[in-house]
Amino acid sequence: MADASAAPARAGFALPAGLWIAPPALLVGGLFFYPLALIASAALHGENGAFAPQSVLAVINSRYFLNGLINTAEIAVASTAGCLIVGLTMGIILAFAPFPGAKLAARLIESFIALPTFLVTLAFSFIYGSAGILNGALVGAFGLSTPPVDFLYSMGGVVLAEVTVYSPFVLRPLLAAFSQIDKAQLEVASLLGAKPWLIIRRIILPAAAPTLLAAGSLCLLLTVNEFGIVLFIGAKGVITLPLLIYDKAIQESDYQTACAIAIINVALSLTLFGIYRNIAKRLGA
Repeated sequence: MADASAAPARAGFALPAGLWIAPPALLVGGLFFYPLALIASAALHGENGAFAPQSVLAVINSRYFLNGLINTAEIAVASTAGCLIVGLTMGIILAFAPFPGAKLAARLIESFIALPTFLVTLAFSFIYGSAGILNGALVGAFGLSTPPVDFLYSMGGVVLAEVTVYSPFVLRPLLAAFSQIDKAQLEVASLLGAKPWLIIRRIILPAAAPTLLAAGSLCLLLTVNEFGIVLFIGAKGVITLPLLIYDKAIQESDYQTACAIAIINVALSLTLFGIYRNIAKRLGA
């Protein structure tokens, strides 16, 4: 009887179902939407506080914004393509052409996910930089007057660094996808005389296509927002949207323009994230 009488008392303290959403909504609103609203307000209001939406249009029509958008797109697309190629190649080797230490190699490659991007860029500077190990060896060996390897401080150097950093985001899900392939299919195809390239094209690639699509969407999202690599490499003339925001806010103290570019960058990122989530949801279904 005591338990029966206690049940209604506990039920009296139950919150309506709709109120349970309030705490997480307030948390998300305070941590994300409120700062975003402040940035949007700064982008749409001039220094005197007057509402000036034309300033955002002026930024969109400016040459520096167009160049930043083009550079961002070119680097993101090239880096994503490189990540897919490198990740697929390493995945096929590690999954279907195992060698002693293959598992250890896979773990070491995956560990790049945990490293800060500037650390990889710093390592590249020690290896490929003007005063790096490679240039020092070539200059000393051939008596050259100038360092022969100078690709690092260009868009190619940025792409190479981003491919190095983000390829594990392709490799890891690919290895999981490859583990689901029935090895008997590969053995039967090989016994029937199928060449390795035919097996890859007819069996492995179709199985990997959904994973490649999802991983490629994620890499595209990450490379669009990459800041540390571009900043640390300091490629001449290579200004992406994140770096443009930094320059306008920190170097020029033009916070209105920086906020306007930030809002556009956020919109681009959310669009790419929506595409990624849609792909992931369809693959999950």
